Amino acid sequence: MKTIRERTGAMALVEALEKAGTEVLFGYPGGAVIDIFDCLSEAKFKFVLGRHEQGSAHMADGYARSSGKVGVCLVTSGPGATNVITGLGTAYLDGVPMVVITGQVPLPQIGTDAFQEADMSGICRAVTKHNFLVQSADEIPEIVAQAFYIASHGKPGPVVIDVPKNCQQAFTRAQYPERVSLRAYHPALSATSSQISRLAKLINEAKRPVIYAGGGAIAAFASKELADLARKAQIPVATTLMGLGVFDQTDPLSLGMAGMHGAPCANYAIDEADLIVALGVRFSDRVTGRISSYAKRAKMVHVICDPAEVNKNVDADLGIAADVRDVLAVVNSRVKAAAHDEWLKRIAGWKAEHPISYEVMHKGVIMPQQAIESIDRMTKGEAIIVTDVGQQQMWAAQYIRHRHPRRFLSSGGMGTMGFGIPAAIGAAFARPDLKTIAICGDGGAQMTFEEVVVAVEHKLPVTFVIINNGCLGMVRQWQELFYGKRYSQTIFKQKDARYLPDFVKLAEAHGARAFRVIDPAKLDATIKKAINCKETALVEVIVEPEANVYPMIPGGKSVKEMIFK
Repeated sequence: MKTIRERTGAMALVEALEKAGTEVLFGYPGGAVIDIFDCLSEAKFKFVLGRHEQGSAHMADGYARSSGKVGVCLVTSGPGATNVITGLGTAYLDGVPMVVITGQVPLPQIGTDAFQEADMSGICRAVTKHNFLVQSADEIPEIVAQAFYIASHGKPGPVVIDVPKNCQQAFTRAQYPERVSLRAYHPALSATSSQISRLAKLINEAKRPVIYAGGGAIAAFASKELADLARKAQIPVATTLMGLGVFDQTDPLSLGMAGMHGAPCANYAIDEADLIVALGVRFSDRVTGRISSYAKRAKMVHVICDPAEVNKNVDADLGIAADVRDVLAVVNSRVKAAAHDEWLKRIAGWKAEHPISYEVMHKGVIMPQQAIESIDRMTKGEAIIVTDVGQQQMWAAQYIRHRHPRRFLSSGGMGTMGFGIPAAIGAAFARPDLKTIAICGDGGAQMTFEEVVVAVEHKLPVTFVIINNGCLGMVRQWQELFYGKRYSQTIFKQKDARYLPDFVKLAEAHGARAFRVIDPAKLDATIKKAINCKETALVEVIVEPEANVYPMIPGGKSVKEMIFK
């Protein structure tokens, strides 16, 4: 008879993380998790010490997005736990699988306003799929298994496990379960035969079809099946920001990104389509604009794993709550090979008439779009591109050729400034075989710059590119266009004609190689030098401060009100 070893709850937690498949654990220590940290020296997974709990959460997020695995983070109670809330919200809105373990004061002290006590069950309810408050050491192995299951099944998302200190110190013989069974959680939904038949019929009869794919198609690993359908039935493909890379943008059928700053051809095609096959999308306001005028000529098919999303924002003629890849795999065999020459000719006209483009505003000054194009030339679409949030995020979406899923990582739904630097570090741990480049603005970079030292410590050859326009560019753009150029608190001050802080000195202080480029003639050479570094590197690109992101559909407007310059 096998003897079941007794060990502390903290040891049981580390064992459970190993059995759940944890390869890298990101986090930050504190008093309420000191027992867990005391066990990490014997853990089979790698621990990465961040410099702030928010940064650690974004690292776990970047790891998950680039690998498709569950990202894992461990922090202490009180401020350690509340510091991960932004990371949880970011992962929740974008459907990223994460398990975040937080320390908690001992069970008898909960509700007494004990030192570093925070009600995580209440605080994180709106930004997690589920959260657990451990009641005894015996619960720990099963709760860990359930947390990983919930995080990765159905629509992915973050789960919190709040572990009181006394439960970490108590002893248990409880074992990790062989399988997980949750009575109230059954996310494995499938399409009915009649739904598949109707979908195939709609595709076969369509004259102006468009596939519109989002992050849910990437989460479902449906890239191949999507491409098979598009090429067989000759259907052009538009994506959301989160869906970039699900379909190779060098393919003639690619329309690029749709939405507020999307390609005009993608927006016009959606507006004039007679059928939209929406795969793994939420119909965000940043894509639809004015709902009452969105895609009114089209029959709408919405395929997504989360039934709560169907008919939430846009009414569907056919709503299918099921795994996107499973649906495509079946329907592809029922769809006929087709040609839509007239439709594609019309789309080609839009591409020619309204390409994504820009004009140099001042001779001798780098346009930010030029910096993005340079990165694309140097990487040939094969690197992992991680962005912060703002203008540089949209330029990276527009000017990089996105060819593969899980190679473009960005905070979409939450729009979290400070995401870029730590998420790139997490991605580099997940995919050491690929070059990882973080594209950040000077505003967002200052929010989590402390994490650069983590890349240096672990000898990660991540390249951080700071697009420095000396302002909070996207807000400044809105103030220019819609608030009479009243630039309230969006222009950063200078000292001796230099932007502050000095990112080159800051990077060097963190141990990274650093470069600055101001001259357009030296842009490619400097970017190439930074990207080819075998160590952590940063390049600060001083760019045109008044450059705007175009095209642009103003908030709440329709595609017909698109601004081109």
